[in-house]
Amino acid sequence: MSPAIRSPRDFWAGLLYSGVGAAAIVIASDYSWGRGGRMGPGYFPTILGALLLLVGVAALARSFLVRGEPIGPIAWKGALLVTGATVLFGALLRPAGLVPAVVALILVSASASVKFRFDWRAIALMIGLVIFCALVFVKGLVLPVCF
Repeated sequence: MSPAIRSPRDFWAGLLYSGVGAAAIVIASDYSWGRGGRMGPGYFPTILGALLLLVGVAALARSFLVRGEPIGPIAWKGALLVTGATVLFGALLRPAGLVPAVVALILVSASASVKFRFDWRAIALMIGLVIFCALVFVKGLVLPVCF
């Protein structure tokens, strides 16, 4: 690491955010923008990519100005469980429906935390999140995902 970089954590996070934001802008450049009142398919990814790019540039600038901690060990278990939960959600959504897919997503991704305990509060929050998702996506947005 260069001696000019005072916060390696901010440097690599900024590089990652900037890369993802720039990629989103480039990918969305082929889509039409539309208007503010009637957004096209390129509007949201371009705006989100630009915001992510700005956050990345700010983190990169901060890495040269503010002293920070070095990067610690990578939490492979957590990263694999969260990624696996997302893949499992996508695999379960069509054949099983929204509710089982969300339940699987919550249980698998929550198990990535060392602080997670499966008690009555966790169950209540999971039920609330499942009901919220069902109301928003099935009733509110009328997406064709079954229960």
